[in-house]
Amino acid sequence: MATIDARPIIAAGEEPFEMIMAAVAGLADREELVVLAPFEPVPLEGVLGSQGFTYEAVDLGGGDWQVTFRPEP
Repeated sequence: MATIDARPIIAAGEEPFEMIMAAVAGLADREELVVLAPFEPVPLEGVLGSQGFTYEAVDLGGGDWQVTFRPEP
């Protein structure tokens, strides 16, 4: 499983999209990607959903979200 904590990236005023997409490209077969974000990353869910990933979004409280992306079988 790969994990990206986008919270400090976003807090620094930067965009984590390219880093996340690079991580997706580097996933092993059937490997999951976990993204931690300070909001539910709905646009990312749409992008990866269109690329064959399912996702589970969990509200961690305090505005933080954990989204697990899984490649569809």
